[in-house]
Amino acid sequence: MDTTQHTQCTAFEGYRRIASGTLADVAAQAKTAMDEGPSAPVLIFDDETGEFVEVDYRGTVEDVRARLMPAEGTLSGGSGESETDGPRGPGRPKLGVVAHEVTLLPRHWDWLYSQPGGASVALRKLVEQARKANEEKDRLRLAQEAAYRFMSALAGNLPNYEEALRAFYNDNRERFEELITVWPVDVRDYTLRLTSKVFEIREA
Repeated sequence: MDTTQHTQCTAFEGYRRIASGTLADVAAQAKTAMDEGPSAPVLIFDDETGEFVEVDYRGTVEDVRARLMPAEGTLSGGSGESETDGPRGPGRPKLGVVAHEVTLLPRHWDWLYSQPGGASVALRKLVEQARKANEEKDRLRLAQEAAYRFMSALAGNLPNYEEALRAFYNDNRERFEELITVWPVDVRDYTLRLTSKVFEIREA
């Protein structure tokens, strides 16, 4: 599955937001800004993860866009297996199962093999139970990491950064928002967009 066309991003020229949208569209606008001679570095961030997105800017604007568009005929969904995969055994469902190596102690294997359905079924159940049990913690952790990535990348040299970061991790929303009011408006608004997810999860 190619998710490039679904990735939502935002580009900044220094502290000024210059584009938002799909990665292909944002990269094309970032390329245009770079060709015009930007007044500050142009950076693209993933709206979901807060990560800096590296883009190959070689060639024309259309070259940049074309490299980030899905190939013609690429499916936008699926189980992770292609329709041309080899034949399956009788009655084996097509579940997109991927084999990986797992290292356990002998007593762990003994317990897994003793479970109904065998080791694979038991491991899947354990993973699903752990995933559901930690779902809220994982959502909070990922949201915190996204906000921190962006702030450390673009706001690290701005006034009140260290104090704002402490307020953020101490769940002091009012203090945090007060401290970042002096930041450039586009950086402040994007930061609020990312951190609001964290505060909302905590409040829930």
